[in-house]
Amino acid sequence: MKTPSLQAKKAHCAKTRQSNYSASLRLEGFDVTPDDAERKLPTREAVLKAYRQQARG
Repeated sequence: MKTPSLQAKKAHCAKTRQSNYSASLRLEGFDVTPDDAERKLPTREAVLKAYRQQARG
């Protein structure tokens, strides 16, 4: 059996992480669609910026 490449491992981890995140949201009671699994998550900086803007306003 051929050893998977680093890119394949990274892709698998990203897919699994997104799947786990969606499952976590479902367990918490949020409505999750299959399209949500394909959506890119925001960066840490983008989330912090959004919360800082909310705190100011």
